[in-house]
Amino acid sequence: MSRPAIGLTLVVAGVGLILDQATKAIARGSLQPGDQFPVFGDLLSLTLIYNPGAAFSLASGSTWILTVLAVLATGATIWFATRLRGVWWAIALGLILGGTVGNLIDRLTNPPSFGQGYVTDFIAYGDLFVGNVADILLVAGFAMTGLIILRTSRHPVSDTAGEDLNNLADADRSREVPQ
Repeated sequence: MSRPAIGLTLVVAGVGLILDQATKAIARGSLQPGDQFPVFGDLLSLTLIYNPGAAFSLASGSTWILTVLAVLATGATIWFATRLRGVWWAIALGLILGGTVGNLIDRLTNPPSFGQGYVTDFIAYGDLFVGNVADILLVAGFAMTGLIILRTSRHPVSDTAGEDLNNLADADRSREVPQ
């Protein structure tokens, strides 16, 4: 793939974002906080919570900081997508972008206030934590990114991901102003 990954990244992000926001709307309309509906025994259930923090409710007193970080992560992901090439990078970045924007929308639009809204979580993984589709997208995107990087480090000459990283470095060097 010779063009930057931005087009496919935006398509993957858009599909993920629609899926995330639709499932959150269904959860808010169908579930009451505290109710638990088993899906797969005690391992997986549906339960509605509103999470002011990050994963595992970390930083729940700093919701606005998480909002700022999500905005920065969105910008960085788009920046990388305009520079990297390849289908795998496009998919990985699209998953990350869809997940980041999905939870960012909650922080911007949900109570208690703009930029400090709670994220709608409804997929309970046993007694470990409760998440949402955006979280699944993020985990899948970062796992895929890790696999691309690992594969690139093992086969830098023959791997297209390695070529993508080399293209990115070449593009940055070509933008340098001669002194």
